[in-house]
Amino acid sequence: MDLENSVGVSASGLRAQSLRMRVIAENLANTDSVAETPGGAPYRRRVPAFRAEVDKASGATEVSVTGIKSDRSDFPRTYQPGHPAADANGYVLMPNVNALTEAADMKAAQRSYEANLNAIEAARSLTMRTIDLLK
Repeated sequence: MDLENSVGVSASGLRAQSLRMRVIAENLANTDSVAETPGGAPYRRRVPAFRAEVDKASGATEVSVTGIKSDRSDFPRTYQPGHPAADANGYVLMPNVNALTEAADMKAAQRSYEANLNAIEAARSLTMRTIDLLK
């Protein structure tokens, strides 16, 4: 695998993890976003979906984003009878975002991003050493 292919693979990983971190930040920002009307749906957690894809030109396997999907898990309910979004029984549907899960996902995305940066730096360093040896 040459430098261009190895950097391309790592760059696709960087793009994927960057998107993942943006989606996680959006989820965290909407942790308390409830519906404005009684019985309405609050913010639904979003999750990016990825897949491995072979680049036909280089033959390298890269990461591609297949989309951003909604998490279909149930909304937690809290009893807040005075809230404008409360149903007839006084319950408000809360977003299905768990801050602890999002923090763990953010840490994993950050580590993956750093690993891709390290791979690019290693490829660059090896190329520079090769050039130095050829002098």
